[in-house]
Amino acid sequence: MLDRERTVAGLGFNRWFVPPAALAVHLSIGQVYAFSVFNIPLEERFGASATAVSVIFSISIVMLGLSAAILGTWVERNGPRKTMAVAAALWVAGFLVSALGIATGQLWIVYLGYGVLGGIGLGLGYISPVSTLIKWFPDRPGLATGLAIMGFGGGALIASPLSNRLLGLYGGDDPVAGLVPTFLTLAVVYAVLMGLGAYVIRVPADDWKPEGWTPPKKSEQTSMRTTADVTARNALRTPQFWLLWTVLFCNVTAGIGILAQASPIVQNFFSGVDAVAAAGFVSLLSLANMAGRIVWSSTSDVIGRKPTYMLYLGVGAALYLGVATFGRSSLLLFVLMCVVILSFYGGGFATIPAYLKDLFGGMQVGAIHGRLLTAWSAAGIAGPLIVSGIQDLQTARGETGADLYLLSLYIMVGVLVVGFIANLLVKPVDERHHESDPDQLETEGASS
Repeated sequence: MLDRERTVAGLGFNRWFVPPAALAVHLSIGQVYAFSVFNIPLEERFGASATAVSVIFSISIVMLGLSAAILGTWVERNGPRKTMAVAAALWVAGFLVSALGIATGQLWIVYLGYGVLGGIGLGLGYISPVSTLIKWFPDRPGLATGLAIMGFGGGALIASPLSNRLLGLYGGDDPVAGLVPTFLTLAVVYAVLMGLGAYVIRVPADDWKPEGWTPPKKSEQTSMRTTADVTARNALRTPQFWLLWTVLFCNVTAGIGILAQASPIVQNFFSGVDAVAAAGFVSLLSLANMAGRIVWSSTSDVIGRKPTYMLYLGVGAALYLGVATFGRSSLLLFVLMCVVILSFYGGGFATIPAYLKDLFGGMQVGAIHGRLLTAWSAAGIAGPLIVSGIQDLQTARGETGADLYLLSLYIMVGVLVVGFIANLLVKPVDERHHESDPDQLETEGASS
């Protein structure tokens, strides 16, 4: 029942059943954005530094990007149901192995569990709904990618308060004691959710198209949208792919570095914020992340992808500068600026597949998207290590509170400016990279 041919939708299937299936998977794997809730208890359990614990998160993001890039064509070939089932098995195994590492006091086992196994599950679970929903919604690709990725941004909205509640339930006043049963409970919850998503998911028949919609003709293409197709292999040979790689890397580095440390950051900026309030802050950022994936990606269908990224990167840089300069003056101002920043961060993830479809066509957009996610892997290392590394350095110098993070914030401003420039340089793909022979395109895609 996991084979692709068993998941082709029959006549009368409602495509709006597919987004909830995608959400079930993405809400589960989106828990990774709430991992900072575990940072302080894990530091206490292992007697480790902030950097050593943040490596767990970084490894998972690295494996997400690498697995998406390497297994992208496997996902297209085997279909979303089998991919989601494998993703669920690996994601759940990551929690179970990590619980073993916590119980035995071996940090490297947590690296292996949540980082490596869970990270591969993240990558497979992330890309399978994206490519599927693009096929179901060719008439609204920005909305489609927003729907596909919305749950990933919103996963922490549920996982953050749930994790804190479980830590308190199992550990009482000692959250360290609650780590193992919390990880085991989350494993069971996510096994059920992801299993349901895999059961419901379907792919459209090859000749299916939305009622009343006709594919655009070549004469109808815009300056930044093509009706031609570029293979995943040829896409790597274009400057557009690497410019978008830089754009995604910069946008993710700036956002993920703060998001990975969101709970301790707000507690250090404002001494009156306790762990419970900080978890609420993480949930609010998750909501902004989730909302941005729908609002901004849908907006990009109207104003275009390039102007949308100018907003993400340009205004985002100004807001980061505002947090560094004025953030300590008001908790409300700090929260509002962070909320907008995280909406841009989420919107960047949701808009990039549609940007790729505009430039390279829709035939192999899933595989191209998987390769581009190596930028996320690189950012998953750079962002958290910049923030936690500078935090450790400043701590050694005797700094406290917000001073632990100011230098990191200024660095992120520069990173976003670099991404803004890269986006300005994006132009339509040269016609020499276009494919005109569908049979050749299919053969090349199978061998990529």
